[in-house]
Amino acid sequence: MLKPDATSAGNIGAITKMIEEAGFRIVAMKKTRLSAELAGKFYEVHKERGFYGELVAYMSSGAIVPMILEKDNAVEDFRTLIGATDPKKAAPGTIRALFAKSIDANAVHGSDSDANAEIEGSFFFSQFERF
Repeated sequence: MLKPDATSAGNIGAITKMIEEAGFRIVAMKKTRLSAELAGKFYEVHKERGFYGELVAYMSSGAIVPMILEKDNAVEDFRTLIGATDPKKAAPGTIRALFAKSIDANAVHGSDSDANAEIEGSFFFSQFERF
């Protein structure tokens, strides 16, 4: 998912190009905006953490672009492509090294497991919305 900082900076095309050039097939994609309620549901796993309120406010502050991607070893390869959460620690050439503004406004979210990828994909897309 491209986060509000990436969309507001006009980086949708550049990041999408990097994703496709890395061998991912985009199966579903849309530009949308989360309400605070939906952002809270998406990040509910973090509800007890101190940053939860700020995360919900940030993720509902502007447009996002959720995507479903396909590729062999997709989760691990995508996490390599996006780089470390802290863009200062992200490897050169990764999405976060190139486009993130801070550890909080880090341009992109990537699922951390195949199971979470299924859950997160279903949060944004029905079977009928996938190409």
